[in-house]
Amino acid sequence: MKLNKRSFLYKLIRFKRRQIRRLRHIIRHPGVKVPVITILSLSLVTLVLYHFVQNSQTIEVVPDSKIVIISYDGIQQVVPTKDKTVKILLAKLHIVLHHGDVVEPALNTSINQDDFRINIFRAKPIAINTPSGVVFTYSAAKTPRAVVQQAGIKIYPEDYVYATPTSNFLKSGVIGQSVVINPATPINLNLYGKNILIRTHAKTVGELIKKEHIKLISKNEVVPALDSTLTANKVVYIVRKGIKISTITQSIPMPIQTIYSSSLAYGTSAVRQQGSAGQEVITYEDQTQNNLVVSSTEMQTIVTVQPVTEIVVEGTSLSGIKGDMALAGIPPNDYQYADYIISHESGWCPTKAQGEHYCPAIPDNAYTPNGYGLCQATPGYKMSSAGADWATNPITQLEWCNSYANARYGGWYNAYIHWVHNRNW
Repeated sequence: MKLNKRSFLYKLIRFKRRQIRRLRHIIRHPGVKVPVITILSLSLVTLVLYHFVQNSQTIEVVPDSKIVIISYDGIQQVVPTKDKTVKILLAKLHIVLHHGDVVEPALNTSINQDDFRINIFRAKPIAINTPSGVVFTYSAAKTPRAVVQQAGIKIYPEDYVYATPTSNFLKSGVIGQSVVINPATPINLNLYGKNILIRTHAKTVGELIKKEHIKLISKNEVVPALDSTLTANKVVYIVRKGIKISTITQSIPMPIQTIYSSSLAYGTSAVRQQGSAGQEVITYEDQTQNNLVVSSTEMQTIVTVQPVTEIVVEGTSLSGIKGDMALAGIPPNDYQYADYIISHESGWCPTKAQGEHYCPAIPDNAYTPNGYGLCQATPGYKMSSAGADWATNPITQLEWCNSYANARYGGWYNAYIHWVHNRNW
């Protein structure tokens, strides 16, 4: 066998040959011949074994364990584990989390499938410019607002929060990103007798009325004047004489932005920015008769608290679900047939309904009379015989698929043969 001159084994053999030549006169001596040869042989074997062990990628399989893929510090570590949550596993592996680090999915997430994916984002130094001064912190949060939230700094939905590159390292003391908080001004708006606290970036009363879409008609009176400058906690009165006004305060649903990523296992998610619901005040003009309101006409709606979008990342990696075949009772010699059928039926997507060309994060057509789930059961609710969570739990679906393949075709192999010859079904 010809060895590569740059290989570890080639260099090791050359090194040992030089040692042997230097020790020839010792080896010729009968009293030391056997010990020297023994030591040299053991050294060679030890070094070669060490080399191959260090470079081995073999993963020891632990019975009833889950395979977890952890990405951090520029490396990817694959481990089998029986640990129940992300937090327990990281602690057992002695992976230290520092202030500001972000783990996706969250530490309390259950490890419930093979190829479960954990991503650790290391914090970087960031300067947060607040109205009262600069706050230095470390963060791996994905949005400027999330950075501020992680730092524990109080901000309001109307505050502008944005990132800027550091332009003067000597002045800021930070290499990398800076986050700026431009706070909104709190204003006490007295709207037809109802006191409302709002926050705004408007500079004058007139600009406030325009930004808040407040409708003014001839009978309205605004105090102070429209060109008056707004300052913190200033009171602005909007009065309408001669009519009865009523208001209703209601919540604005929190917007949710979903990002789909193959860096997380299907069925797992992480919140990258905490959101919150908003609030609005609806004003009505009431018509009265004998001091009783007989009808109401909506005048206007004013948003008093802006909603904040919650940003969520949803995992799309489906490889781990295949590991659930064992949990569903499918024999190992049937894996290839089950994999083939399910790959062609649903692409291993437990929430896919017939006709959908993507894998929805949540079932949006679970009760369709057409095919649904991993094996495209028709109708989907037939799988309820395997469990009440049939619409979302891949193991429940696989249990139903396994019983169906055995009952209808006599096993997965026969089901595979039938599928290949009748694929249009």
